[in-house]
Amino acid sequence: MVRIVGAAKASQRIRSLGGPDAVRLVGAALFTGGERITTDAQISITRGSISGKNHVPSAPGDAPNNDTGVLANNIETVQTGPLKVTVSSNAPYSIELENGTSKMAARPFMRPAAIRNRDAVTELVRRAVNKALRR
Repeated sequence: MVRIVGAAKASQRIRSLGGPDAVRLVGAALFTGGERITTDAQISITRGSISGKNHVPSAPGDAPNNDTGVLANNIETVQTGPLKVTVSSNAPYSIELENGTSKMAARPFMRPAAIRNRDAVTELVRRAVNKALRR
């Protein structure tokens, strides 16, 4: 999970400065950012993969190659509060793939997607905050 340092303090400030409209704008930007991360993670799993009999596992350190579609289809973005979004993979083996085990090297897909999209999501939120403050 990728956490934003100072998120609670920023949320409180947005609420106090801009009211409900600001919360709505920033919340929408956060959700859009979460969807960017979700899509990026799904693409990293499905790009170039072969399912079924000819499936080839990914190399350690690379995103897992899609086989049955369970992993890619179980990544979701959920708005858990007005200014809080969670992107998660709910496939039963997600944690083992992301972090590795004593018998298998990690095949990360969520953390790299979050890192690749960090600047774009930050920009989306920054624009939403600026727009809210101008109103």
